[in-house]
Amino acid sequence: MKELLRTNDPTVIALATALLDAEDITCFQFDVNMSILDGSLGILPRRVMVADRDLFLARAVMRDAQIDTSP
Repeated sequence: MKELLRTNDPTVIALATALLDAEDITCFQFDVNMSILDGSLGILPRRVMVADRDLFLARAVMRDAQIDTSP
């Protein structure tokens, strides 16, 4: 698995997940339950991960939607 994007913004994660689902790219959200540690403040970013073979296409989908995937 490779990291596609990392953000604190839940709306970006929801949009990215919907766009990837539309292209039949399976993605996983990491660090979703980390809010227990930061007290639900949203300090710790969540990561959207995709399979190695889907990374190129997933980045193209994010670029078309103007979602920044740079680390």
